[in-house]
Amino acid sequence: MTERGSVGKDRMVIRKGDDEAVRLSVVMPAHRATAFLPTAIRALEASDVDRSDWELIVSVDGDSMGHDDDRTAEIALEHADVVVRFPGRPRGPAYARNRAAEVARGEILVFVDSDVCVHPDALRRILDTFAERGDIAAVFGSYDDCPAARGIVSQYRNLLHHFVHQQGGGEAETFWAGCGAIRADVFHEVGMYDEWHFARPQIEDIELGRRLRRSGHKILLDPAIQACHLKRWTLSDVLRTDLKHRGVPWTRLILHEGPNAGGSALNVRPINRLCVVLTWLAFGILPAAAVFRSWWPVAVSIWAASVVVLLNASLFACLFRAGGLRVALGAIPLHLLFYFSNGLSALSGAVAYSVVGAPLPPADVAAFEEVGVETWPPLPSRPKESVWYEHGA
Repeated sequence: MTERGSVGKDRMVIRKGDDEAVRLSVVMPAHRATAFLPTAIRALEASDVDRSDWELIVSVDGDSMGHDDDRTAEIALEHADVVVRFPGRPRGPAYARNRAAEVARGEILVFVDSDVCVHPDALRRILDTFAERGDIAAVFGSYDDCPAARGIVSQYRNLLHHFVHQQGGGEAETFWAGCGAIRADVFHEVGMYDEWHFARPQIEDIELGRRLRRSGHKILLDPAIQACHLKRWTLSDVLRTDLKHRGVPWTRLILHEGPNAGGSALNVRPINRLCVVLTWLAFGILPAAAVFRSWWPVAVSIWAASVVVLLNASLFACLFRAGGLRVALGAIPLHLLFYFSNGLSALSGAVAYSVVGAPLPPADVAAFEEVGVETWPPLPSRPKESVWYEHGA
């Protein structure tokens, strides 16, 4: 094997092997991924697609090689065909994926997170899908029903994602980058991920999916393409993700797109709205029990919560099958909290949108871009056809 490195104003790339074309380029962003990266790579290496047909590109987001106990770059250099490195603070998975895609050789880009283990047939199913469906530009899959972390919060969170994607097979309005693939030419055509507005793990994949759909491309959700999520969730992780990193930006995106944004595909279907209202009623009416010194507010709260559970009976059945009675019962308060945080996210996102509008990039990025300063690593860029750009953000 040969190893070559190149450094320029826009990238530092270490490539092993030759430059011949491959069918798939697996792109894996990695930030402080020492714990999970070896397992995720071993899962890819167990794929039933011949190794000569795909390359692995690991994009090390915030290269801290030689510092502390982070071995992300070392592991990447040992196993990946191509390693893209940029030092300093992390710039987010959108930026990391884009830098990797710029040096990819495959006609199809497969995005896999560094804490995700794809099933052995996942790459094969992706190849077969694109071969059979020449009309689609992207496809993504689902977490499986065997999450690695055993805690109730982790089991609930990962199985909820599994359930939603298993129920939503067919053409989709969004994209998921945990285990999803896009034709390389289409990815570059629409402007790649929006690294300008999303400097952290947020909804950069959802926004890309919306841009693909607005450009007339089709996206397929294939529940048979599966992967195991290794992440261990804590309650604080859940709340931070649902509020700060997903819910609020999602609400701002929906408001910015307007009323014809395909709301049903963005998990704002009428039944979800009803569950949010009932959950807020269940929590909000409880203080009335102390004020009126009566049990009727408690009865109303129990009734509202019970209706939410009944409306989500199929989810709890899935949780019971996969995790048993302990997980199914333990997930009830967590799912109520999920709907409560959805309502809070919608309210906070609406306020944020009315006050400041679209998401804002970091101040230094906006300042340097305005005066045309060139830096290395390069400044995050925004796609010219993005939702935010078209509306003057």
